[in-house]
Amino acid sequence: MDFGILSIIPPLVAIILALVTKEVIPSLLLGIITGGLIFTGFNVLQTVETVFTLMGTQMSDNSLMLLFLGLLGALVTLINKAGGSFAYGKWAGEKIKSPSMAKLSAAILGIMIFIDDYFNCLTVGAVMKPITDKNNVPRAKLAYIIDSTAAPICIIAPVSSWAASVVSNIDSANVDNAMGVFISTIPFNLYSLLTIICVFIFTFVNFDIGPMAEFDLNDTSIETSDLSSEDKLAHSEKGKVIDLILPVLILIIVTVYFMLRTGGLFSGDVSTLGEAFGNANTNISLVIGSFAGLVMAFVMYLPRKLMTLSEFMNGINEGVKSMVGAMIILILAWTIGGITQTDYLNTGGYVANQLTNASIPIWIFPAIIFILSSLLSFSTGTAWGTFGILIPIIVPIIVHMGAMSHISVILASIFSGSVFGDHCSPISDTTILSSAGANCHHIDHVRSQMPYSIMVAISSVIGFIFGSYFNNPVIAISTGLISLIIVIIIAKRLTEAKLRKKGLI
Repeated sequence: MDFGILSIIPPLVAIILALVTKEVIPSLLLGIITGGLIFTGFNVLQTVETVFTLMGTQMSDNSLMLLFLGLLGALVTLINKAGGSFAYGKWAGEKIKSPSMAKLSAAILGIMIFIDDYFNCLTVGAVMKPITDKNNVPRAKLAYIIDSTAAPICIIAPVSSWAASVVSNIDSANVDNAMGVFISTIPFNLYSLLTIICVFIFTFVNFDIGPMAEFDLNDTSIETSDLSSEDKLAHSEKGKVIDLILPVLILIIVTVYFMLRTGGLFSGDVSTLGEAFGNANTNISLVIGSFAGLVMAFVMYLPRKLMTLSEFMNGINEGVKSMVGAMIILILAWTIGGITQTDYLNTGGYVANQLTNASIPIWIFPAIIFILSSLLSFSTGTAWGTFGILIPIIVPIIVHMGAMSHISVILASIFSGSVFGDHCSPISDTTILSSAGANCHHIDHVRSQMPYSIMVAISSVIGFIFGSYFNNPVIAISTGLISLIIVIIIAKRLTEAKLRKKGLI
């Protein structure tokens, strides 16, 4: 059946409700129910049957992804309980003697912990806070570094909970070689790449912009916060740095090995690494890799009495529970994606036909999608929910418009915009966890980080316009970086003028 304009109502319901209520789970659920009602001609009983059948099918098709998230949550919890992360902090504290080195160490640790953003936020904060305090780095600056090396690094790391979520969404949108497509988006993921670059720039320069400059001058952000994370991170005092590094390293090595194995490299089905990664069964590789990490943790932690068997099993339970929210969002995202696909409402086909008739140039598309995904992610506080809503809509549009050659830059604009919105949003889980990890007042973190995020977002839009026009990641990142440097210079002058007016310099 051709549902015409009715086919866009379910995603619109999800988006509008998410913007109004700032609750992504009920918004996705109501969008799914609306789609089921339209598909069944408003037959309520048939709608219930259709929706839950589709949801069960999507869960079955993606069961390995749910298993991976549970195993990853367990591994993250166990690593923290074993004290490996805190051992790194103790070692680093003996070596670091300046504010720049303290900030650099926090940034490097954030980049090292790329497998999950929750793990990143709480671990980097708890480990680095004593070190940055000792070296007179404001808590707001630490929170900015934590937040800027959490989601931005997770979304460009092929072995992470974020990458797994994105790949499953791409795969559910019927795109061949989902992992290969994801990897091709990394050089175009301008907001994430430029955010990481921006962190390193402001690690070494002797100035800051916006409210952060006042924190640097007055040191007013070092105060006790109700969001303190210390009580949440009980850990063994006997842990070593290797207790952090080795389980994560095993996870990565085993995952990569099985991606190459399932991709056909060792059997001779393919001849290059790129083809092997493209053909790989990513989900089973991640499951086996995370299980291998858990086995390594068991072998390392129990014989050395970092924890008892009972504590190890309780850590697994806690870790799995910590991922339930992410699992629910993914299941609902897969389901609304299914109801909008060709076999049901064919939302993408309808929207694509309208856009084709409107003759919107493909080179401007990524900039528009970046802004749209930014607004949605900012309003809902979740990048994952934004992926789930937009990927099933945008991918069919790309196909119908004959723009598959631009799929990398277009999908990257969704990822970039989602991370930007999540980065700025005061209701985002990573923003809240960054404040908690740094023990910084939440609003101090939000308002001091905002100018940095906006600078990178402006630069990203410029980069997407040029990068999409030439369909070249080198041009995209080059124009984005040049724009970022120019914007930083302007922001520096505006900040200095404001500080002079206040008599602070």
